[in-house]
Amino acid sequence: MELIRVEDFCKRFGDKVVHQGVTFAVKRGECLGLLGGSGSGKSVILRSLIGLEKPDTGEIHIDETEISKFTERQLISIRKKVAYAFQGGALFDSMTVFDNLAYPLLEHTKLSKNEIENKVLKTLADFDLKGSENLLPSNLSGGMQKRVGLARAIIMEPEIILYDEPTAGLDPFNTRVIQETIIRLKKTGVTSILVTHDMPSAIAVCDRILLLVRGKIVAEATARDVMDGKVKEIANFMEGNPRRSDGSR
Repeated sequence: MELIRVEDFCKRFGDKVVHQGVTFAVKRGECLGLLGGSGSGKSVILRSLIGLEKPDTGEIHIDETEISKFTERQLISIRKKVAYAFQGGALFDSMTVFDNLAYPLLEHTKLSKNEIENKVLKTLADFDLKGSENLLPSNLSGGMQKRVGLARAIIMEPEIILYDEPTAGLDPFNTRVIQETIIRLKKTGVTSILVTHDMPSAIAVCDRILLLVRGKIVAEATARDVMDGKVKEIANFMEGNPRRSDGSR
C-alpha cells in the first residue's frame, strides 16, 4: 500500500524551474532514496511533504489524503505523522539536549513528566547519546548534533520520516549509527525518504533509489541494481558525470 504519492509535481522560484512533472510513490515500510546534484530541488520535495513549500501544480498524497492545499491548521495532523530530520539538526540553541527532545512531547502529548523523562533518556541511549542531556547544542560535535536532531524527529514515533542529508560531513562512527537507526526504524514499519549524496549509505538503507536531474525523475532502481552498476544514469551520477545522468551524450 502506498503511504506517500507525489503526482506531476511542478515548482518554480521566479524564473528558475526546479521541478517539472515529478511523480513517484513510496510504499508503507519502504525507504526510498532520492539522489540528485546540488540545486536539483531534493529538499524542496521533502519540505513540500510537510507543507513548508507548496507545488505550483500537482498533488501530494499522504496516507491517501491530498495535502497540497492544506492550511497551517490542517497540516498539524500531517506533521504528527511525518517527521523531518533537517540537514543541520535544527536544534533550539537555547535549550538543552533533554529539552529539545522533550519539547514535542510536551506540546503534542499528554504524557506525564516522568513518562517524558523516561522516553527522552531511552531515546538518547538508543542514539549512543547517554550523558548528553544537560548539554547545549553549541557543546556538541557536528555528528552529535545530527544524532540529537534525528532523535528528536523520531521521538513522536512518526509513521513517516524524511531524512535530509543525515550523514553529510560525518565521520564513519556517526555515519554507521545513523545507518543502523534508519534500518532499525524501517524494520518497525516506518516509511521514509532519504535525500543524500552518500551512495554507500543509500545502498545500505534504501529499498529503491530515484535520480532527479533537471527537474525530472530520470532513473529508478533497486539498491542492489545500483550497487551492481546496472543503471547507467545512476552509475554516471556516481562517477561524477552529471551531463550523462539524464541520458544525454
